[in-house]
Amino acid sequence: MSRHTLITGLGLLAILLVFTMTFTVSETEKAILLEFKKIVGTDYAPGLHFKLPYRQVKKFDDRILSLESKPERFLTSEKKNVIVDWFVKWHIEDVAKFYTAVAGDKTQANIRLDQITKDAMRNEFSKRTIREMVSSDRGRIQDALTKMVNPAVAAIGIKVVDIRVMRVDLPDEVSSSVYRRMEAERARVAREFRSRGAEAAEKIRAEADRQRDVLLAEAHKDAEIRRGEGDASASDIYARAYGKNQEFFQFNRSLIAYRHAFKDERSLLVMEPDSEFFRYFKKPRK
Repeated sequence: MSRHTLITGLGLLAILLVFTMTFTVSETEKAILLEFKKIVGTDYAPGLHFKLPYRQVKKFDDRILSLESKPERFLTSEKKNVIVDWFVKWHIEDVAKFYTAVAGDKTQANIRLDQITKDAMRNEFSKRTIREMVSSDRGRIQDALTKMVNPAVAAIGIKVVDIRVMRVDLPDEVSSSVYRRMEAERARVAREFRSRGAEAAEKIRAEADRQRDVLLAEAHKDAEIRRGEGDASASDIYARAYGKNQEFFQFNRSLIAYRHAFKDERSLLVMEPDSEFFRYFKKPRK
């Protein structure tokens, strides 16, 4: 064997030893070291690490993972069904437990997590009515579910970051009944508001009518007072003027009477010729 061949062989052996005795862990991974299927090392920091050639490295995704489940029916405290659409965010917390419990299989972990989450939802939703499920603060429900699920999933080495209830629907047979009750309730509230509005409108209308009657009465009173004062003043002026020249005022009043009596050509009076009414048609007095 030549020297060159020997050097090449040693170099290849060195490279092989490097590959079999070192491993790297990225920032998005967790790794465990196995020796004949027994865990001998966990929680390796990101970077380059050394190991014995016969030891095996298993790596797992350290990012947040998702469990998306199909919509599921749950019973409320009223023993009625609701259909809940939800998902879970989780990550590996204890890689050794994760490998021991589910052999590092994410699918198996999701199956276990799905069952545990459904049990927690079944327990939580059974305490609430349909109205509370649909209208209450979902944040409190989600926090309660997270607190219930995490102790159970700790045994498989994972931790739930968040449980989101995306939608809560009612089955068709329940929806129609609930909507009818809601419609009846809204109609009752609307009738109550209309009744209050009609009552308020009637009060405003009555008050406006009262104020109008008061204003008209006061105006009529003022008008009568002014009319009386005017009539009194006119009578006083007339009396004083009449006293100065009674004959002229009698003549003027007769002219006014003639004007009213003979408004048109069809006017007719049947009277004695020597009636006092025609005294100014006779020979003028001296």
